[in-house]
Amino acid sequence: MIQISEIFPVGQMLKPHGISGELSFSFTSDVFDRENVEFFIMDIDGIFVPFYILEYRFKGSKTGLVKLEGVTSDQEALPLAGQTIYLSKQFIDNVESSEIDGDYFIGFTIIYMNNDLKIGEIVEIDQTTENVLFVVHNDEYEHLIPASQEYIKKIDHDYKLIYVDLPDGLLDL
Repeated sequence: MIQISEIFPVGQMLKPHGISGELSFSFTSDVFDRENVEFFIMDIDGIFVPFYILEYRFKGSKTGLVKLEGVTSDQEALPLAGQTIYLSKQFIDNVESSEIDGDYFIGFTIIYMNNDLKIGEIVEIDQTTENVLFVVHNDEYEHLIPASQEYIKKIDHDYKLIYVDLPDGLLDL
């Protein structure tokens, strides 16, 4: 059985396209195109189920159309509309952190790269500003840390750690 800890989100099924079971979908990462990804994973009634990809084509830079094995009509495709698309974590090292849905990082611990000092745990992703921010809590403070490639130096997905190199004074704000 597939566990949530073994997968990460890369997109969402949008709606059926035509009558043959094809679906439109949006994606945050095209790793499925760069790597040999055989299936998407979706949550069906609380169980993560693989759906084998028969074919797909891009409609734009962040959308496409996909035909899944066993989905042969618009009626079979309709229940998949709105489902989050996941991939196995075996592909996560081939994805830029900016391509991963922000909520994936909730629960990760932020650590200073220079001295391994723990800053705190990400409890929320603030996307209300132009720059996405990690809302980080520790025992004493709440910090807002930019979720920027400039500051993120290493991500350990297995241990849920993000190593950062922050400018002096950022945590004093």
